[in-house]
Amino acid sequence: MAFIETLSEPEVDGDARAMYERQRAHYGYVPNYAKVFCHRPEVMRLWAQLLAGIRRPMDKRRFELVTFAAAHALRSTLCSLAHGKALTEFLSADDVRQLARGRVPNSVTLAEAAMMHFARRVALDASTITRQDVAHLRSHGFGDEEIFDIVAAAAGRAFFTKVIESLGVEADVPFRTMDAELAESLAVGRPIDFAKRARRVAPQAAALDRVS
Repeated sequence: MAFIETLSEPEVDGDARAMYERQRAHYGYVPNYAKVFCHRPEVMRLWAQLLAGIRRPMDKRRFELVTFAAAHALRSTLCSLAHGKALTEFLSADDVRQLARGRVPNSVTLAEAAMMHFARRVALDASTITRQDVAHLRSHGFGDEEIFDIVAAAAGRAFFTKVIESLGVEADVPFRTMDAELAESLAVGRPIDFAKRARRVAPQAAALDRVS
């Protein structure tokens, strides 16, 4: 489940219990990633506030493209699965697979491709970003506020993926509702145990589209 000991729902109290209850109310279950925050539930609360602030001014498609690019670059299987699935609201599964393989499908504009390339670089090594890189985004029509949003989304995802990946959090999205080829293409870091697909419980199926 994780590299550190986590608390089950009957074991938590106080702020941790409140955090678990919020997660269950939102997803229908307590995700594995939430359980590693059981020792510091205030950090989960602050992360949720930060994420909400980052998402609020962004178009949903743009947020998901940037987040997927950052998660994929950082080799987070859990976040790539979640946000790759979220992208199927806007793109076909085949187009998402193409993105996962480093290709740009026709459904993604040149401006979006430039934005995703920029987000990957922010996630991997922000010190390589230059004034010219920002100017290139402006040439595609992005304003300074939008560029800030792109940077914040990519940087925020770097924080979250590094927490969950460092602690060995396993993906617990309901894989049986996903196309197997798509899921496999999104497993860019920790491998998926596909033997567990059939054992996913029904309440999780409805929660797939409500990703973090």
